Amino acid sequence: MTDTPADHLARATPQPVARRIRGLSDRAIAWIFVAPTIFLLLSVNIFPLIWTIRLSFTNFAANKPNAEVKWVGLRNYERILTDADTWANMQTTAHFLIWTIVFQVLIGFTLAWLINRKFKGNDLVTTLIVIPMMLSPAVVGNFWTFLYQPQIGLVNYAVEFLTGIPADSFSMLGPGGWARWAIVIVDTWMWTPFVMLICLAGLRSIPDYIYEAAEVDRASKWRQFWTITLPMALPFLMLAVLFRGIENFRMFDLVVLLTGGGPGDETLLASIDLKREAFEKWRTGYSSAYAIVLFVTVFGLASIYVKALNKVKER
Repeated sequence: MTDTPADHLARATPQPVARRIRGLSDRAIAWIFVAPTIFLLLSVNIFPLIWTIRLSFTNFAANKPNAEVKWVGLRNYERILTDADTWANMQTTAHFLIWTIVFQVLIGFTLAWLINRKFKGNDLVTTLIVIPMMLSPAVVGNFWTFLYQPQIGLVNYAVEFLTGIPADSFSMLGPGGWARWAIVIVDTWMWTPFVMLICLAGLRSIPDYIYEAAEVDRASKWRQFWTITLPMALPFLMLAVLFRGIENFRMFDLVVLLTGGGPGDETLLASIDLKREAFEKWRTGYSSAYAIVLFVTVFGLASIYVKALNKVKER
């Protein structure tokens, strides 16, 4: 008769404790080992969430800990949902989110498709492409701030070379409507390799015999792409969109380093606005409600998207 994990554990423990352990099932012992980790996760994640929900119904201010805390009910949520500035910031976030995903998916999938063809120097090219995503956002932000400088930045000189517009006559990070596109370009440059790697994994998971059968049926390369490559890589593509969508919805560090939310409020994302409300204006109760609204938005959209993803995987 083979020993159970309980027997092994019992032999390494004192006799009084061993008698109790021998009476435990394997599932009970497993819960004993897992319980500390679950408790830690609950204390780190669930407790702050519950506390934030509680604060969202009050007028609490973190810089006034001794002030009287009043219960304001749904007033904070009402002010957020009826504030024109909040909706403008959400539109700015949506602009950043949608265009970064569009560009990253198109460029990332194209690069994955090209690399999957396995040409000479394939590994070297792949390594060079993924370098941007290995860099710190602080490094990327400072690097692109230098590139966007009107007087010495290479971007302005490239625009002058292509269009003839004087390099010192405009600023990518200044007024004029370019700042939104400037942060989209930087995020696309940095995170397209991530999308490419996920798409590449999807492309390389497609069995070769499917393409061989298609060639026997005299299907063209274009036909193979639309009926084999894209449908079978679609779950991986959707997974990349999910990851990047969640990440970009809460984008903060890269935009702060590039524009700080400016010029004016042109690149003021919801995450930056939340930080200002919480740690500059010290409206803790209001910012807690703001955070809950953003959380519910992300969670709701992600849940709907995951259901669509599961349906695609089941096909």
